[in-house]
Amino acid sequence: MLFRTTFLTLALTASVIAQAQTTPPPKPAPAPSPAPATVRVVLETDQGRIVLELEKERAPVTTANFLRYVDQKRLDGIGFYRTVKVQAAFGFVQFGVQNAPKRVLPPIKHEPTTQTGVKHLSGTISTARYAPGTATGDFTIMVGDQPSLDADPSQPGDNLGYAAFGHVVEGMDVVIRVLDATPSPTAGEGVMKGQMLVPPILIRTARRLP
Repeated sequence: MLFRTTFLTLALTASVIAQAQTTPPPKPAPAPSPAPATVRVVLETDQGRIVLELEKERAPVTTANFLRYVDQKRLDGIGFYRTVKVQAAFGFVQFGVQNAPKRVLPPIKHEPTTQTGVKHLSGTISTARYAPGTATGDFTIMVGDQPSLDADPSQPGDNLGYAAFGHVVEGMDVVIRVLDATPSPTAGEGVMKGQMLVPPILIRTARRLP
């Protein structure tokens, strides 16, 4: 009996060893996917849908600021209120909160294009500002390449340009329709006179895309 028990134990041990030798080792758990470098936001407007792709790694401060306005629904119900058309299919359109007390958030640090590498090409979204560090909740979208809005240390003044932080990936035709809208000849002050849309072109909602 002892011999039989010992034989069975040895046989079972041999079987386990053989199985261990033939069974492949477990595969390591897959590494988590890296976080995407960009995030997309859709603007649903009276003229159609505009999808923006934002550079959250290259322009983190400016992108985070825009996303705060989106996530807090501060852009819902505002409009494209300004159109600057230099020539056919060239200029920019502007939208935002216009310093409305219930919508505006504190200003942010300026991120120049020399730091981010995000240039003012056609379809680029950028943040409007006065002095560097005053940007809040007003934004422009380029129609046509506009390198004059990039930072340029060789130029006079603050020479820091504007903070570009993403670009249009869908709905550039909508942006051009906004650019082609007829502004009021009398609304606006200073350089903005004759550039204001009355009424603005409504942005119904602004939401992140999954």
